[in-house]
Parts: sequence; structure tokens; C-alpha cells
Amino acid sequence: MAASILRALQVMQAVAFVTFKEWAAYRSHMLATLFVGPVFFLVQLSIWNAVFDTQGTIGGMDLAGMIAYYGIVTVINYAVFDFADWNFQMLIRTGKFLTFLLRPLSHRYFALSQKVGHRTLGFALEFIPVYLIFWLIFGIKLIPASVAWTALSLILSFLMVFLINYCVGMTAFWLTNTGGVRSIFLIMRDLCAGVFVPLTFFPEWVQHIMFYLPFQFMTYVPVRVFLGDYELAGHTMTIPQIVGLQAIAVIAMWAISELIWRLGIKRFTGVGA
Repeated sequence: MAASILRALQVMQAVAFVTFKEWAAYRSHMLATLFVGPVFFLVQLSIWNAVFDTQGTIGGMDLAGMIAYYGIVTVINYAVFDFADWNFQMLIRTGKFLTFLLRPLSHRYFALSQKVGHRTLGFALEFIPVYLIFWLIFGIKLIPASVAWTALSLILSFLMVFLINYCVGMTAFWLTNTGGVRSIFLIMRDLCAGVFVPLTFFPEWVQHIMFYLPFQFMTYVPVRVFLGDYELAGHTMTIPQIVGLQAIAVIAMWAISELIWRLGIKRFTGVGA
């Protein structure tokens, strides 16, 4: 058992390292994304400054709390960014996915290892610079309430984002071209994850639905863990409780991805190969 785990970690390290070197050759492309986060934040800042001019608090949050929320959302998105859905459907469309069926390695694990390498580079070229921009330029000191719980929640968010996107990518087994599905899904995903507005701003009946969906565990939960409290749809939980629920949700999503894989692989015909 220990030997199998060690071998799996060695495989992940090897794939991640190759991916790191590959993307490091195109680091100028990654550096360009440094503007995306701060611009998104500035847009939100201007909107909420105007809103809070007429109101002191909204949904239990004041302007300082809102600024902190969007600052955390921005840096978290850099940490967990993923494009497994796009990558998978491209492999299906071109027929290149066929080569992965001949390898003694799960493509899902290979894709996760690629993400580890990609986000390791992203952490150095995106996450840290943007974090420092917020701290030194905007004067927003994003300090988590608990470093340990926030780190664990970020790891679980990292896995949840990957698994959900991978499941969307696997719809290519049935659709081949998932461009339309991906576009609609990305908007709905970010809306339900709390990227655009905190989930507590939605009507209570909508919050109840979102509480049982996996999307809150992508962004909203790690943000609330970062802030040190959690509340949604009238449910108030301690940080250990919500992180535990997040872990259960990740396991459930892994099981769903396994089911979709087993159903989808039966339909793969090697289109484009």
C-alpha cells in the first residue's frame, strides 16, 4: 500500500514538473493574466462603493467586508484555476484521447498532476504578485483567520474545481464539441460558487438550493473559511464542520466523476483519430 502511494506521488511529481517546465516557456502568457484579477477587483470596488454610498450594510456585510470578500475571491481563483474541461474535450474531438487509453495511468490522475504543475507555476507568477498588489497598492491585508484551516480548504477547493470541470469535459463523450455547454456552465458555476456576489445575497429559497450543490465548495466556502465564519441558508457552522463537509463533497464528486467515466468510456469511438 505504501509502495503504491509512493509510486503515485512520484508519477504526479514527474508529470507536474514536466507541465511546470512546459508552461514556464510561455510564462509571458501567464503574466498577462496578472491584470485580470486586479481589473475584476477594481470593477467590483467601483460598483460596491456606489452601492454603499446609500446603505451602511447589505446582507450583513459592510464596505470593508465586501472589499475583503472580493480580494479573497480574486486570489483564491488564481490558486484553484483549472481548464480540465477544455483540455479533455479537445482530446476527444481530435482523437488524441485514444493514446491515453493505451497508457498504464488514469487520465484523470494525469490531468490532476498537470494541474498541480500548472498551478505551482501560477502560484509564483500570479497568486503571490496579485496578493502583494492588494497588500502594497490597495492596502488590503488578506490575512486568514486560521492559516491551517484555510490551506486545507484551498486544497479541497483545488480538487473540487478540478473534478467538476473534469466532469463537464467528459460530456464530450456524448457531445464531442462541448463549447456551448462549457460557456453556459462557466457562468452558472461562478454564479453558484459566489464569485460574482456572496451567496448570502440571494433569496433564502435560492440559498437552500445552493447549499446542497457542490459549487459553494469551489469559492464561497474557502472564502468564508479564510474570513473565519460560515453561514448560508440559515445554516451556521464552525470552520472544522464546514471544512469536513467540504471534504465529504469532494469524495462524492470523485464518485460522480468515476460513474460518468464508466458510462462515457463505453461511448468513445476515437473520433478524429
